Amino acid sequence: MNIYDIFVKSRDGKEVALKDYEGKVLLIVNTATGCGFTPQYTGLQKLYDTYKDKGFEILDFPCNQFANQAPGSDDDIHTFCTGRFGITFPQFAKIDVNGKNEDPLYTYLKSKKGGLFSSRIKWNFTKFLVGKDGTVIKRFGPTETPESIEAFVKNALA
Repeated sequence: MNIYDIFVKSRDGKEVALKDYEGKVLLIVNTATGCGFTPQYTGLQKLYDTYKDKGFEILDFPCNQFANQAPGSDDDIHTFCTGRFGITFPQFAKIDVNGKNEDPLYTYLKSKKGGLFSSRIKWNFTKFLVGKDGTVIKRFGPTETPESIEAFVKNALA
């Protein structure tokens, strides 16, 4: 199995094949609208604007598993993110990243790049960088800002 065998759900509930992103560098992020890290949306959008025409995509997966920081519907979350941060990168349906209802995408990502002491996602805005060939290159913790990982994105695109 590889990342391109996985399907995810769009905000409107349609199945999306990650194969649609084959050949692109991906930054996959679990997000929340009411988190102290929510302002990272500004940096994510800047990264996206800088590199989207070079084969870069950010895939945003809202998650409400951490202190109920992503309340509301998928449309509510999208309206907040586009209105407040002007995001234009793909935003998917809300998912779980840990536990019995964990999305298969996150099961896969964590199996490839576990955390320091556990593969469990610890908080919102954990980021996974995936290369053009589908290899999970690196996992970044929530405190690692989009600005601090730009060099990794540039390198993956090279």
